[in-house]
Amino acid sequence: MDATSLFEILIRENTDMLFAYIRSGVRDQHAVDDLYQETVLTAWKRLDTYDRDRPIGPWLRGIAGKMMLAYYRRTSRTDQPIDEESLQWLNDRFAAIGSLQGDTFHDKLAAMRECIDSLPETFQRPITMRYTEQRAWGEIESMLSLAKETLKKRLARGKARLADCLENKLGLGEAS
Repeated sequence: MDATSLFEILIRENTDMLFAYIRSGVRDQHAVDDLYQETVLTAWKRLDTYDRDRPIGPWLRGIAGKMMLAYYRRTSRTDQPIDEESLQWLNDRFAAIGSLQGDTFHDKLAAMRECIDSLPETFQRPITMRYTEQRAWGEIESMLSLAKETLKKRLARGKARLADCLENKLGLGEAS
């Protein structure tokens, strides 16, 4: 198999993971799309530096992380909303997800969706509004008629329940 074919297969297998990783650090969908394309192009240009004995996911996330930091340096006039430490935490979480049972990233996302669907409405709606719909804190507070502290507690408790559910479904050793 030639390098081009191998690269196409590896990118196809990692596209959802890579989009999710970038999306977890960047809110603007156009920027997410651009950063994904820049990451893939950079990976292609640097393919000769990829160690085929190692998983490609961490390598791609490393490139994407550098792209996100550069993006924020170009566009932010204030503090960057993401830093090296946050990127390392994200990368560790994605690595943990990658080691879970389930053949594909889609299988793992399906498990996450099942866990979200199993949450009581008290936790499900705030989590969906914040993380799926990407709504702002104030908007969620207003729509659900909740105080900010109540919303924070519901999100924290909902995420804890999600972690427990995923641990049970997929055998996640460290849920957080």
